[in-house]
Amino acid sequence: MKILYFAWVRERIGLPSEELENRSGTVHDLIGELRAREERYEAAFADLSALRVAVDQQLTDFDASVEGASEVAFFPPMTGG
Repeated sequence: MKILYFAWVRERIGLPSEELENRSGTVHDLIGELRAREERYEAAFADLSALRVAVDQQLTDFDASVEGASEVAFFPPMTGG
């Protein structure tokens, strides 16, 4: 599964994307797995209220399934202006 990071999420983790073997059931499970990796992931996912997620390019919530997904993207909320 491809994991994409955008804006300050990418800056905190230090990668624009990475490939992972999916062992998670939900987005929340995936975040837990990522946070356990090291401090930079912990910092990026410290405040989930400041994050949005898309699974296979569909905006969703953290309880969404990632089983069978090919891509998960994390990004801050978008604002207009």
